[in-house]
Amino acid sequence: MNVQFSQRALALKSSAIRELLKITERPEVISFAGGLPSPATFPIEALREATDRLFANKPHAALQYGPTEGYMPLREWVAAQHGVSPTRVMLTTGSQQALDLIGKVLIDPDSPVLVETPTYLGALQAFSLYGPRFVSVPSDEGGVVPEALTPELTKGARFAYILPNFQNPTGRTMDLARRKALIAQAEKLGLPIVEDNPYGDLSYTGDTHPTLLSMAPDSVIYLGSFSKILAPGLRLGYVIAPEAVLFKLGQAKQAADLHTPGFTQRVVFEAVSTGLLDTHIPTIRSLYAAQCAAMMTALDKSMPAGVSWNRPTGGMFTWVTLPTYLDATALFQHSVAQNVAYVPGAPFYANQPETHTLRLSFVTVPEARIHEGIAILGSVIGEQLRAAA
Repeated sequence: MNVQFSQRALALKSSAIRELLKITERPEVISFAGGLPSPATFPIEALREATDRLFANKPHAALQYGPTEGYMPLREWVAAQHGVSPTRVMLTTGSQQALDLIGKVLIDPDSPVLVETPTYLGALQAFSLYGPRFVSVPSDEGGVVPEALTPELTKGARFAYILPNFQNPTGRTMDLARRKALIAQAEKLGLPIVEDNPYGDLSYTGDTHPTLLSMAPDSVIYLGSFSKILAPGLRLGYVIAPEAVLFKLGQAKQAADLHTPGFTQRVVFEAVSTGLLDTHIPTIRSLYAAQCAAMMTALDKSMPAGVSWNRPTGGMFTWVTLPTYLDATALFQHSVAQNVAYVPGAPFYANQPETHTLRLSFVTVPEARIHEGIAILGSVIGEQLRAAA
């Protein structure tokens, strides 16, 4: 077939994580690579019962086309959780689609887009399709440094993309004082914020900070997801935005898929409207807290001197920093040869990657295997340190 690809298609790159997952599908590999929720958290029986009720009561409506913005009862439910009007809520086919739609309606070629250092690889991939100029904002263990958002750095920026809670990839969380300072600086500069919050409910203690949306509802576009609290296979997320922005996002969505599957939306509403999440989310928090504790214990025991990591208070990830002269991408080949996988940190940087970093995901690995895998990884790192000495 004589096909001529567009320049946009030719510029596409595969996700580094997706490519790594092909390697880790072997059953003997202990994989800390994939950012997948634990299947043990999927509320299978509750979703089965919700589906049965749907087929018993409203089967034809569930199988018909629906409005682009989504099933109104679920939009109302989401709106109530965030204290906004349902007219500001649109349901999307995963929050990843919301990232793509935001790119379509807000990014022109070479327009500046501010991102954390490092940031979510899937967002970089979604936005890159529209040709932005990524501007990396100085960040530390608390997230973006608000004082770094100077008029010079933010000039012409379409938005700043922020993950304030248990960030992917680092697991870090922005405290309340940092959030207030960020909002104050952004509003001073007239800088819109895209707040991506798929992990916000996964605090191990149940303690949460207010969303950036709640602090500045007219300046924030908010992304949420049911993937981490129900099941990712549902492919259901949502975006909350000022109505003028939501209208444009809806026009872009019409061209993309008409609407997110109505059947999925109705099943989820049937499930969450019973109060399922009030009892289900605490079970996820408890499991992930135990998994994280096992990971921290294993790292404390097995990592050689010179290696550091953070101690997340929620979510699914920890971030490991090696001595600067080690390359985590090169190290990966040695690690996977010993049947242990992780994600090198470099792809999470929009600019100037720190190649001596890596991400570990711990929620899908049994505790015994966490200890086994980290012992192997620590040994591999130790060998490379000795070789470089």
